[in-house]
Amino acid sequence: MSADRDSFLKASWVNVASNVLKIIVEGVLGVASGSLALMADAAHSVADLLASAVVLVWGRFVYDDADASHPHGHDRFEPLSALFVGGVLVILGLKLLYDAGHALLTGPTAEYSGILVAGLVFALVVRYGCYWYTVAVNRTVDSPSLRALAADSKNDIYTTLAAFAGVVGMALGYPILDPVAGGVVSLLVIYQGIDISRENVRYLSDSAPPAEERERIERAIRSHPEVRGIHDFVAYYSGHVIEVEFHAEVDGDHTLAEAHDIETELRQRVRDIEPVSDVHVHLDPAGLGEWKDAAERSSASTPAR
Repeated sequence: MSADRDSFLKASWVNVASNVLKIIVEGVLGVASGSLALMADAAHSVADLLASAVVLVWGRFVYDDADASHPHGHDRFEPLSALFVGGVLVILGLKLLYDAGHALLTGPTAEYSGILVAGLVFALVVRYGCYWYTVAVNRTVDSPSLRALAADSKNDIYTTLAAFAGVVGMALGYPILDPVAGGVVSLLVIYQGIDISRENVRYLSDSAPPAEERERIERAIRSHPEVRGIHDFVAYYSGHVIEVEFHAEVDGDHTLAEAHDIETELRQRVRDIEPVSDVHVHLDPAGLGEWKDAAERSSASTPAR
């Protein structure tokens, strides 16, 4: 776990540093030239910097052990920090879209300079390197926060290419392409923010995992040679990991020690499935049918309509 934490922190710092470099270069050049596309892309990176800083400070709590105040661990901190990333991107994207629309109505004022191209090429190289490194680290760490930052780095490449198109338009005598590029940047930012937010709201709301995940877990349980059936099966997200609860039906003549061994084997079998974290198992004698009787009693007590 400490190795994953170290990798997480290194990747987070790389994202912070790459955003700082991009903001300085594009911000200075955008203000000097009046390019809305560059200023919009630099502003996007300000939000990226804020998001990566939040992930650095907040997301690492997921690697802390459970304690008295968080008895189930800190898994929810990570999707919470990723949700913040998505929310910031949506708000910033809407602001950029407004600025681009205003510039289209009032007329562009940006002036072309060859150094703008050099600045954008530098930004592309820096952010692509950050994206590649973050994805490589996350193959091992499997962090929603790093996945959000990697998606944001990839999104940055697209927004910088859009800004590049605006600069090329200025060079060719079509300055209107600068606010158009700014508008394209804003739409990409909004889309990415909504996508990240939707994914992490699902993690935070205890929603069920996809049907194929639930079926995979059930198959693992039923494949145990002592299991005759299962009921009261529940799987739900707790942060970005899955918690599982179920009753397993086994032969009723097992000793307490044998039942304990079966329960331990079932728990480990399910925990071996990624991204399952915690498993709660209850053993019932096969054929007892108490859950069926309870359901029948509940149905019988419900008044007819």
